[in-house]
Amino acid sequence: MPQFAANLSLMYPELPFLERFEAAAKDGFEAVEYLFPYAWRPQELAARLQGNGLQQVLFNAPAGGTDADSIAHAWDKAGVRGTAAVAGREAEFRIGVQMALDYADALDCPRIHLMAGLVPDDQTREELQPLYVANLRWAAAQAASRGRDVLIEPINTRDVPGFFLNRQDHAHEVVAAVGAPNLKVQMDLYHCQIVEGDVAMKIRQYLPTGRVGHFQIAGVPERHEPDIGELNYAYVFKVIDEVSAACGWQGWVGCEYRPLKGGQPGGTSAGLGWMRQ
Repeated sequence: MPQFAANLSLMYPELPFLERFEAAAKDGFEAVEYLFPYAWRPQELAARLQGNGLQQVLFNAPAGGTDADSIAHAWDKAGVRGTAAVAGREAEFRIGVQMALDYADALDCPRIHLMAGLVPDDQTREELQPLYVANLRWAAAQAASRGRDVLIEPINTRDVPGFFLNRQDHAHEVVAAVGAPNLKVQMDLYHCQIVEGDVAMKIRQYLPTGRVGHFQIAGVPERHEPDIGELNYAYVFKVIDEVSAACGWQGWVGCEYRPLKGGQPGGTSAGLGWMRQ
């Protein structure tokens, strides 16, 4: 069975964020991920990790903004979904990467997700790709100097209309163009199923390349537990195990789903039967 990390932005929503670390550890998770850490001091987060015996395995660089207030506003109010492929926001992107790397150092987190952003109505992906490659090449060099990986993630346009990066083949094309060994793909199987399908064969195709840095899962289409929906995750996990054993992959699978009983006391824990099996 793969190694699972609880996504604390979506799981345990009935609890205040800082209490979710303990809840995840009690449910048997040994690692966590979440969207953004910037509303909390890194020392506070590190204490929660250490106090509960948890590893931090992933978080996002700011989707926009340059401090805690503007980062929260960019995501929650302005609908910003990244700046890596957005013209005119290069300085903002660089500030966000440096902030993320500082948090990664404090939390001993090996990887950071860099969100691409939305394609403006008056531009095309083809026009923006050189900027995206240049920004990622700079970010990968900064991260390499600090011993970190950076990730890019294809996201479906049903959930995030206009997102720059949607397909696995495009993501791997970008990684090849950047040419940095510490730039990898965050392979979210929920998004992959919605956009492309054929999930098991894509795992077999891309995991042996060494360019998949992290998986994420959720049931399709409602984004609940992985045993709810159209994907046979029991089979998918066997495929990940099989291919991992053959190629030596030892990464994590992030549980980025909204529990069906989320908001109810114990709702997330009650839905973990899929993992206990």
